[in-house]
Amino acid sequence: MVFIRFSFFQEWVSRNKLVLERVRDNETVGDDGYRRIRSDIIFGRLHPDQKLRLEALKEHYGVSISTLREILSRLSSEGFVVAEARRGFEVASVSATDLRELAELRILLESHAIERSFERGDTEWEGRVVSAHHKLSVVEQRMGSSKRENALWKRYDEEFHQALISNCGSKALMEAHRRAFDRYFRYPMIWADRRGIEPIKQHRQLMESALGRDSKKAKAILIAHVNNCVEYAIAGAKIR
Repeated sequence: MVFIRFSFFQEWVSRNKLVLERVRDNETVGDDGYRRIRSDIIFGRLHPDQKLRLEALKEHYGVSISTLREILSRLSSEGFVVAEARRGFEVASVSATDLRELAELRILLESHAIERSFERGDTEWEGRVVSAHHKLSVVEQRMGSSKRENALWKRYDEEFHQALISNCGSKALMEAHRRAFDRYFRYPMIWADRRGIEPIKQHRQLMESALGRDSKKAKAILIAHVNNCVEYAIAGAKIR
């Protein structure tokens, strides 16, 4: 009787282990598909207002239809995709108004987080800021037009701004900032060319303000940094 029960237990464990492995595999595929589609929207490889045909996406990203629906619904909740009951899914449109609203939201969140983070700043935080700035400045100095450099620029720009606010003491605030930042950063990827050395100077000034715990100066620099990008992108796109 004990042998029978143990054999049954082994069979149950083996069967459910396979189920769990399949679930983990599905989660891995889904997470990878989510990151790839999200990245392709941010970098403009999936164009604004583009219809997202499920069969075509399935072929390109290697993700099942059911998983794609989950991914696109998730991206819809984040503002990257629009879900229409009868028209399916499409990439969210872009506009000068939307960019200005995202810029205001980013400034609001980041300014508040900067003030809190600077107040709580310590040596570990300073190290994160300096390290993140170094990586960003290296990429900015060698910026070209390759996809790899664009991806690194986006990655290190976000890492630097997240490092500035990393001591704010609120994961929810940092996550809200990250989401606003990604939606905002979509516009420089789609509309703007390089802005020369001004953003590079502003990033260094932000780092120096952090080391000097001067949140007032940092917030003024941030406002100029973001708004300059907004006007540059809109002028480049020649829209209102």
